[in-house]
Formats: sequence, structure tokens, C-alpha cells
Amino acid sequence: MKIEQIPVGFMQVFCYLVYDEETKEAILIDPAGNENELIEHLRAKNLKLRYIVNTHGHADHTCGNESIRKATGASVVMHATDDLFSQRPENMMFARSMGFPTSGPADVRVQDGDELSFGNLKMRFILTPGHTQGACCILIDGNLFTGDTLFVGAVGRTDLPGGSFKQLIKSLQNLVKTLPPDTVVWPGHDYGDRPRSTLRREAETNPYIVDYMNE
Repeated sequence: MKIEQIPVGFMQVFCYLVYDEETKEAILIDPAGNENELIEHLRAKNLKLRYIVNTHGHADHTCGNESIRKATGASVVMHATDDLFSQRPENMMFARSMGFPTSGPADVRVQDGDELSFGNLKMRFILTPGHTQGACCILIDGNLFTGDTLFVGAVGRTDLPGGSFKQLIKSLQNLVKTLPPDTVVWPGHDYGDRPRSTLRREAETNPYIVDYMNE
């Protein structure tokens, strides 16, 4: 398995290209900008894009869905709750007002615990509400793609519609309690002192885990 961490768009979202070296099947997680460059990168590596995966439904993470879906034929995947939320007219209008292209409905709506395969790899969706109600972390072979649920040393905001600080803290506690400490954390933005971490390091140093772990 290969993982490429690619900052994209004017909000510098971390997009992730994950692919199976043997079969050349790939996914893009949160391809939210620089879509033409991403498509050319896939072609240069001779990769077949199976899925466009969104960690949550905010436009800064989904704005590249439509152009990449049209160019590659890949299926868009999102948790059902956030897909429905993002398709509300008021949310699409807000996205456009912020300068983001909107995306049509997901092709695949997932629920907590669902799994999808690409090549010889399998991804599992872990529902982690808090930043949004349908926010998910995506687990692939010991690698956890956390979107805006968990950053290095910080967490995503909870003051937007559908956000809940209490739920976010519970989601973080569940991750730390149920996944191995050496699970690699790949965040949705480069807001920390390094671009990736581990659950062990976050459990020991992230104040949003350390200060609330036993609540």
C-alpha cells in the first residue's frame, strides 16, 4: 500500500491518495482542490480510481468530487447522514457563497462499520460525530484518516450546524479505547507540529484527549 499526502485548494486540505501497488486500484480521500493536477497524477501513475471518499460533508472537503467523478468514473462515498445534510438547498447555497463548487449526491452512502475494498485493500468507516453528525474516520491497514475529527494536537471546530463538542470528545475517546496505540493518524489539515501522528502520541499530548479522557 502507498499513501500520498497532498495539500489541495485554498484551504490547504490534506487530500490522500491511497493505492494498491499490485492492482493499481486507488482511492482519493477529500480531493478538495487542484483537481486537474490530481487527475493527471493518477494518469501518470497509471492508477484506476475506484472511490472518491469524503470524511465529512463540508464543502472544503467535497468541492472536488464532481469534476473528478466525471473525469474518472469513480464512485463518491460519504456517510449517509452527511450526504443528506450536504444536499440541503441552504447548505449548497452556503457552499457556493464561499466559492466552493457543489457536489451531487454520493453514489455510495455508508454507515458506521461498513467496509469497502479496492485492490487488495479494505477500508472501514468509523462514525465519529462531533465536527459534523456524519463525520467518519477511515481505517486502512493501521492507518486512520481522520478528516476534521482529529488533528495533530487539536480537533475540528464544533460551532457549525450539526457540531457537538460533547459528541466529539466521546468520538475521540472511542478511537483511543478501541484502536491500537500505534495506529497512524493522518489529519485533514496541517495544523500541528508535524503532518501526521499516532493515536498513542495524541492520547499523551493532545489536550482534547488528555483533559477529557475520563469524563
